[in-house]
Amino acid sequence: MTERVVDYRIRGGGPWKALLPGVYLTHTGRPDDAAREMAALLYAGPQSVLTGVAALRRHDLSAGHPGGPGCPAGPVDVLVPLVSRRADVAFARLHRTGRLPRGFCLAGEARFALPPRAVADAVRLMTELNEVRAVVAEAVQRGRCSIEHLAEELAAGPVPGSALFRLALAEVAEGVRSAAEADLRHLIRWARLPAPLYNPRLFVGGEFLAMPDCWWPESGVAGEADSRAWHLSPSGWEQTLARHARMSAHGIIVLHFPPQRIRSQRREVADQIRRALAVGRRLPQIRTISADQSDAVTRKGGA
Repeated sequence: MTERVVDYRIRGGGPWKALLPGVYLTHTGRPDDAAREMAALLYAGPQSVLTGVAALRRHDLSAGHPGGPGCPAGPVDVLVPLVSRRADVAFARLHRTGRLPRGFCLAGEARFALPPRAVADAVRLMTELNEVRAVVAEAVQRGRCSIEHLAEELAAGPVPGSALFRLALAEVAEGVRSAAEADLRHLIRWARLPAPLYNPRLFVGGEFLAMPDCWWPESGVAGEADSRAWHLSPSGWEQTLARHARMSAHGIIVLHFPPQRIRSQRREVADQIRRALAVGRRLPQIRTISADQSDAVTRKGGA
């Protein structure tokens, strides 16, 4: 098309809209996430790859939907070669790198990083530990990537901006599987309570019973950091209630703590745990397999 034809179509009230230099939306209305991401890729060049929050959205991880309907859309992060001369413009945020992904995912013409790289690039731009915890824990909890792959990205990537990523990854490696669990873990350390096992698997005989967030086997006490955000559907919440009933039926003292209470009523939560530990008792019929033992068995089975 000639410049004259393009200018006519993007005129005020025209059918097209200029999104980025040389990139046009060929219908009226606001561009959706997919259109903004495709525009950023077209602008950045044929070797570009979506990463960060944009790539997490493609993997259906909640950090990729940070605002929700009606909220302003954030920047679209794109990896480009070191030799690229393109600069950031509008919503396209370009990251020059000598470590372009060797493999990436495709959805139509859109190229986006695999989950480990997307997580690593997203959290390096975050400044709040809770946000970083949430992204790392969800990616692992939902099976999008392993702790080992995230550790490889941490080691291979830049050091600046990696401190929170390193801390959150260490927590997840210890068995913490959500931001709410991490807050509970820090409360337990702050209050100098006996260290529990995180996310162990409990069995009665050969039958699986439950996998509580925290477990004190010497006292038969289980702690749950309850958050609907970590139960991905109403059925998930119902499963939590059923798990509580199963554990209680075997004599386990089950404590539930909403994330807000863990953060705002730390002393009260700590006192409740302390009292439960004092009155609880070991339950010999409960067999415990810690999270690291479970991981080791899984790795051995898959080797």
